[in-house]
Amino acid sequence: MITVTRLNGPPFALNPDLIERVEATPDTVITLVDDAKYVVRESVEEIIARVRDSKAAVVAMSHMLEKGVSGAPNLHLVSDHEVES
Repeated sequence: MITVTRLNGPPFALNPDLIERVEATPDTVITLVDDAKYVVRESVEEIIARVRDSKAAVVAMSHMLEKGVSGAPNLHLVSDHEVES
């Protein structure tokens, strides 16, 4: 998730995988794949950097988990039995 700030409101978290495009019109408008639009305070360049950083963090965490690096979160598959409890 990335955090962005509505032009006339509070910050909110946005799933960067749902972004279709980001435009400066001159305000920054984020359009999602479902055609939802958000006008935000951040520049196009800031949004691009946040998406890049978010995706890089996912890749880095994946490598940490794969290598068993100390400090990596202890993730595991959840069985149906654990979900029902």
